[in-house]
Amino acid sequence: MPDNSASIDGVGDNARAGSDPYATLDASAATTVSERWSVRNSTLAVVVLAALVGGAVGLAVGLLHEAVLLMQTLAFDLPDGERLGQGAPDLLRTLGVPVVGGLLLGILSVLVRRWRPNAIVDAVEANALYGGKMSLVDSLRLTVTTALSNASGASVGMEAAYTQAGAGLASSLGQRLRLRRADLRTMVGCGAAAAIAAAYHAPLAGAFYAFELVLGGYTLAVLAPVGAAAALGVAASALLTGGEVPLALGRPVEIAGWDYAACGVVGFLAGWLSILAMQAVTMAERGFNRLPVPRWMRPAIGGLAVGALSLAVPAVMGSGPGAVPPELAGGALALALTLVAKILASAVSLGSGFRGGLFSASLFIGGLFGGLLGQAIATFLPGLGIDGGLLLLVGMGSVAAGVVGAPVTMVLLVLETTQDLWAASGVLIGVVLSTTVVRQAFGYSFATWRFHLRGVPIRGAYDVGWLSELTAFRLMRRDAKTVPATLTVEALRRLYPLGSTKAVFAVDEMGRYAGMVDMSVVHDPEQDTAATETRVGSLASKADAVLMPGDDARTVLNRFGSEEVEALPVLSSPTDRRIIGYVTESFALRRYSQALERQRGEDLGERGLWGRD
Repeated sequence: MPDNSASIDGVGDNARAGSDPYATLDASAATTVSERWSVRNSTLAVVVLAALVGGAVGLAVGLLHEAVLLMQTLAFDLPDGERLGQGAPDLLRTLGVPVVGGLLLGILSVLVRRWRPNAIVDAVEANALYGGKMSLVDSLRLTVTTALSNASGASVGMEAAYTQAGAGLASSLGQRLRLRRADLRTMVGCGAAAAIAAAYHAPLAGAFYAFELVLGGYTLAVLAPVGAAAALGVAASALLTGGEVPLALGRPVEIAGWDYAACGVVGFLAGWLSILAMQAVTMAERGFNRLPVPRWMRPAIGGLAVGALSLAVPAVMGSGPGAVPPELAGGALALALTLVAKILASAVSLGSGFRGGLFSASLFIGGLFGGLLGQAIATFLPGLGIDGGLLLLVGMGSVAAGVVGAPVTMVLLVLETTQDLWAASGVLIGVVLSTTVVRQAFGYSFATWRFHLRGVPIRGAYDVGWLSELTAFRLMRRDAKTVPATLTVEALRRLYPLGSTKAVFAVDEMGRYAGMVDMSVVHDPEQDTAATETRVGSLASKADAVLMPGDDARTVLNRFGSEEVEALPVLSSPTDRRIIGYVTESFALRRYSQALERQRGEDLGERGLWGRD
């Protein structure tokens, strides 16, 4: 391969002129290589790149937000200043638009699936399994279908489209610049952070959304790029949306003494409500799968159901009026009806095939739940004097934390949008109880629950992709010592004298693995009397102690622990039991330890030895 290190290290090209035909680079190519190397090795360059990505994502979020509002206005013929779900519904449009939108979505999904049948990888999955690699084309697919779903009135939020577009853009740019695995994962987090920050004009919430969900943790190494992306995302989005804060309560709340206990009760109940909302989506999806209709027709049927619900409860359409209305009006019965209808509408929308997420829906459901509890306390326990606005915010943050799986994000979202520290302290109590209930009783957030249903073995965005890449095929040696099972012990002694090897692998007449032969047993003096007659196959053992090429390092080490051997053969496949190599326990342990140390260094932002590709 050509050695271009002269251009990279700053050594003059003239030093190689005439001796190395690859020494002279085209001027533009040299500039590209130098810029790429600068980005790969400079922390400041990564921060600047993250800020630029954040600004671009913020503009994209602002454009998507305004485009969806425009499509909703045109599709439902909304008056100026009115949003979907706020006014009296028009019968024809309320029933027809979701059905037409569902048909368009179903047909579009069928056509696109023929072109790109692969599943769409989101930011969490990409950072957990693929080192931050995402497809920009697939991300745009999800963005378009989510925008169409929301514009059609489906009870889903746009946050999935925002984060997918932002993370996909950041990942695509990072791949073009050939960023390291850790830096590419950070860029994906930056894209998601900028998207959420721009959607809610809350940079801290956006940053911690990335830390909790997309990066799987917080380290000093990712603070600067993620923070820069979130801040620039908010600034850029405000240019288009005017800096509107969708969750602002509009007044301070009062909290003191036993009010904190009430916040804890709300959080505890909100945890169970979160589980109910997530399970409702799964049950709706199973129900639609049983319908004897083509898959592409299911969104239209779901759209008809959502339209019918919205005739009785208009607020269930879309992501809710401004995600969460500033103050929930109406009596307890109206709030309870809206709460049930919103859970059903969201479950039907997602279960039938509309694309979107539960971020804003969970905020709306939580706000309804908190408002309902506030009215109940004011009616039956007026002496407690608990602020209904406080319970609204606690319910909103607690349900959203249970569904989304980002507790700190929700606390900061309330803090930034209300600018009320006391309200945030009450929300913190509720969020802690809610996430504890969900973790203990259910074990998943909505995102990880969907991974579980798809059979993807991850519980979060912590990088486990390196583990799946460290397979038995990559760990094995190819010089496996194999002998026919019909060989005599005497012949095996001559072939491998005492001390030459510890074990050999016996194979049958078809070349299939028949077991492992311990050479200490072969050279045991007790075998002398029958050495010319005893066959190697009779001494072979552990014929089932094998590895497959795709077994990851953890599986390999577990197999060594259970079989208590020092080496294991790697077979070509479960049906074709030919030996293609073998793995020793000592080598597997060493490589696993090195990979762990490198991963630890990347998580802490350490460069040098562990930062190299």
